[in-house]
Amino acid sequence: MPLDSSGLKVLTREECLRLLSSAAIGRIVFTDRALPAVQPVNFCLDGDSIVIRTAAGSKLAAATRQAVVAFEADEFDRETRTGWSVTAVGHARAVQDPDEVARLSGLPLQPWAPGSRDHYVVVRTEQVSGRMIPGRPAGERHLVREGRSSADRSLLRQER
Repeated sequence: MPLDSSGLKVLTREECLRLLSSAAIGRIVFTDRALPAVQPVNFCLDGDSIVIRTAAGSKLAAATRQAVVAFEADEFDRETRTGWSVTAVGHARAVQDPDEVARLSGLPLQPWAPGSRDHYVVVRTEQVSGRMIPGRPAGERHLVREGRSSADRSLLRQER
């Protein structure tokens, strides 16, 4: 299990895509009037591409046409202090082909926001990276919940 310099597990592309497929909400990062913009979206994977439904005239639909975007999804458990984060970067494109729109409309992707969301944006995952916070032993989780410092935990281990 490869770890980064912070002790986080480095995820493979396959692990990243598996975790992305389990998330309900992600964040797309795009450029809006020459500034970075972040928008939460519900999505699903179609192979290794991210599919988002939006309104045809939305800021997201306009800003993502043939643009390079970033996408992030994560899940964390505050109680156990475990979790993961996956980031993908790739070109976004508006889906224009009626056959592809029909195929994408069959995906399990129902918009959460009100109103018509009949415009599809597909992000090809060209670069994918992720990290996972590994679980801690049960005794350490208990100490973390109580707010004890790492020095306190070290002393308690020595006393055992």
